[in-house]
Amino acid sequence: MSIPKIPSPAFLFFNIFSKKKDLIIQTLNEIEQYYGEFCWITSFFPFTSTHYYEKEFGNNLIRVIAALYNFIDQDRLLETKKFSYHLESKFSENKKRLVNIDPGMITAERLVLATGKNFTHRIYLGEGIFADLTLIFQKNSFRTLSWTFPDYGSKEFISFFNNARDTYLRRIQNID
Repeated sequence: MSIPKIPSPAFLFFNIFSKKKDLIIQTLNEIEQYYGEFCWITSFFPFTSTHYYEKEFGNNLIRVIAALYNFIDQDRLLETKKFSYHLESKFSENKKRLVNIDPGMITAERLVLATGKNFTHRIYLGEGIFADLTLIFQKNSFRTLSWTFPDYGSKEFISFFNNARDTYLRRIQNID
């Protein structure tokens, strides 16, 4: 018989893109005010992995990924996605989003994204939000799954998230 145990907390990160660099910075500031400081933020880089968002946002999008210093309980992923929706709405014009905010969690075992889109491998969390198992940690690195978004499977993303996991492991030893 298994005995339920609260899992270790996770590192929370945000993948943010927009056409406007200043709006991304403003979004990062809002997130930081709510969740606390970031321990790392990537430089700005082009969002070119899909054309899915071009109709809504246009082209020439830029993105940044930022991870928080503070840990978050894993069961707060739903709340975090709702907060992201709130910010996207706040930074909208004429009911059109100007920024996209995708939160996710990093643990020793996995990387999970929060999404409002259902699919076969996604687990319903409640209130229209699903958890997407995006990467798993095996053989000393994060590994993709058949449904992993191409950008999350890129060398750059894998390297970033492996480094984030290393930081997570060093820091989690001090709280367990």
